[in-house]
Order: sequence, then C-alpha cells, then structure tokens
Amino acid sequence: MKAETKGLWLGLVGIIFFSITLPATRLVVADFGTFPAAFYRATLGGLGALAYLLYLRPAWPNRKDALALLVTTVFIVFGFPLGISVAMTYLPSSRGGVVLGITPLLTALFGALRFGERPSVGFWITAAIGSLLVILYSLWQSHGGLEFADWALIIAAVSASYGYAEAAKLSQKMGGPVVISWILVMGLVINLPMALYFAFQEPNFLQIAPTISVSTWVALLFLGLVSAFIANFFWYNGLALGGIARVGQVQLLQPFMTFLAASLFLPEPITLVNILFATAVVAVVMIGRKMPIRTVASKSATV
Repeated sequence: MKAETKGLWLGLVGIIFFSITLPATRLVVADFGTFPAAFYRATLGGLGALAYLLYLRPAWPNRKDALALLVTTVFIVFGFPLGISVAMTYLPSSRGGVVLGITPLLTALFGALRFGERPSVGFWITAAIGSLLVILYSLWQSHGGLEFADWALIIAAVSASYGYAEAAKLSQKMGGPVVISWILVMGLVINLPMALYFAFQEPNFLQIAPTISVSTWVALLFLGLVSAFIANFFWYNGLALGGIARVGQVQLLQPFMTFLAASLFLPEPITLVNILFATAVVAVVMIGRKMPIRTVASKSATV
C-alpha cells in the first residue's frame, strides 16, 4: 500500500473517531452532569497520555515549547471539552456537527495569523461567509436568538481551531502524538483534582456508578481514551504519511459522519436543514482552503 493511500485510511479512521465525540458527550453529560463529564474525560485522556510518555520517554520540551504547550492546553484540554459539554447538555449533537464544521477553516485562519502569514482577500471572504453561515444556522435553530449553549458551542469551535493551529506548529518539531500527550498530561494538574472533587461530591461516584448504563460507561471511556487521545495518533500519522493538503480534506466529512453517529447512537433524525447547512459550510471550507496565504517575515512567526 502506498504511503499516501495509507495516510488517507489512517486519517479517515481518526475522523470517524472524532465524529462520534459529540453524540458520546451527549450520552455522558446526561448521566454524569455537564462539568463532571468534561473533567472525567480529560483525566482519562491525561492518564493514558502519561502512560504513553513514560513508555516512550521523549525529551523534555524546552522552555519556549513548554509555554506553547501550556497555551495549547488551555484551548484543547479546557476550552473545547468544557464548551461541548455545556452545549451537548442542551443541544442536539447534529447541531454541533454543523457548527464544528467550520473548524478546518478557522484553524487555517489562526495558523496564518499566529505564524506570520497573510491570508488573501479571498480567504478572508470565505472565512467571513463560513462564519456567517454558522451563525445563521444557530439563529435558525434557536428561533432568532443565540442561546447560552450556542455560545458555548462557538467557543468550543474557536478553542479547538486555535489549539489545533498551535499544536500543528509544535508537531513539526516534536511529532503529533508527543504533542497531544504533553498537552493532556499538563492538563492533569487541574483535571485530576477536579475529577476527584466531583467524584466525591454527594451523591458520590460510588453511589451513582451502579445506576449508570453500559452505553454511558463505554461513551465515557471512548471520550477519554479514544477521542481525546488515541484518535490523534491516527490523525497525525495520516497527515504525516499522506500529506496535510490531501489527508486534511478527509476532515470535510466529519459533519456528515456526526449526523450518522447521532442517528445511530441517539434518537436524532437526520434533517434536510442540517444537511443543507453542513453542505454549504463544507463547500465554503473547501473553497477557503484553496485560497492563497502568503508567508511573510515576522517576529510573531516564532513561538
């Protein structure tokens, strides 16, 4: 099998895992609660990442990289999971799939602005159109006014996009699996104490554990060990083997895969409105990613 083909398959597996994140989060927050679900997920992922780093024993990040990792941790380990936990407490996961569909374009935008590049006018136009589509969709679904959960979903999309841009830059030097592992382990400093705090609240973890369904336990393990951690191995290795430009296009399938996962695991029908808006967002993202971004000399290009 050619490296490019293998990269595409690995990337597809990663995106399949990512697309199940929102439906799984809906299951977990329903039984564990909004904030416990976020901290349990992050703690599981952090413990898995810690085991991986202890096995691999990579070099410690230098001071500059450690600071960049810390910034990335704030967005990927806290901003994104907390945002989707709040959103999935009140909104259907299919709705989240449409809003998060703008993530690839926002990631490219943040990457350009953060690392000394100048997007073309066409790129700015497509970014504005894509963002407008997401806002219009949210307004449509909220019957004219954005709810708190809508804002939480938008914050999650922005957090993921900025975090991915920072992580992509670090991955060029450290490798994707090592980067996501350091990020998750850094998050343990807060996530582990918070997870223990929620576990020992009344009713405590041992009291509610027998009442939790098997599907919810599976969803929690999936979020912590697969979605937050292992899926990144497939994704980053796929990008490395097949190329960012080619394999990155696989991410455009994620909104539609989220619809499918929501219909399979939750009582969420696939609606025509969702399909139309998701298609429009993906089309804009595809156009935007073809727009030129000029690299310029800038001090901000260093992290």
